[in-house]
Amino acid sequence: MAKKEVINEVTMKRALTRITYEIIERNYDIDRLVLIGIKTRGIYIAQRIAQRLQQLENVEVPVGALDITLYRDDKRNQSGQPELHDSDIPEDLEGKEVIVVDDVLFTGRTIRAALDAIMDFGRPQKIALAVLVDRGHRELPIRADFVGKNIPTSSAEEIIVEMMETDGTDRILINKKGEQ
Repeated sequence: MAKKEVINEVTMKRALTRITYEIIERNYDIDRLVLIGIKTRGIYIAQRIAQRLQQLENVEVPVGALDITLYRDDKRNQSGQPELHDSDIPEDLEGKEVIVVDDVLFTGRTIRAALDAIMDFGRPQKIALAVLVDRGHRELPIRADFVGKNIPTSSAEEIIVEMMETDGTDRILINKKGEQ
């Protein structure tokens, strides 16, 4: 199976707009809201949501970048040690309403690691999860509060999110694992 495009640029933009409207509609205290994107593509998605919130609500929502490598229980380099990168959290999270943003929700392990990492930056009043794609196959009891698109997959498939910031295009592909 060759890579198959399942979401194009227009559909991706609509999904991000829908997530933004859902955040507004759920009566979040926008003045206390902080978006935290999980590196790498989650950061770009969080920035785009923040831009839409600025356009729609005329408010600047802080956006942070979270590196969860240290907190992962399933990702290590060849030496067995995690590769550390920097997190950039724009302010103290104590009492804030945090929305963790990621590109794809799969097993839930990335989000579990993100929750552990966030607690090291303070105790938010509330934490929610926004994902561009929910593909199922959870290994942990984690559910997204905001979902751009549900794309059921088999365990032999992978979701590839391409974004303008890193790939020069906005689209989402399905590919059989191990194929180019």
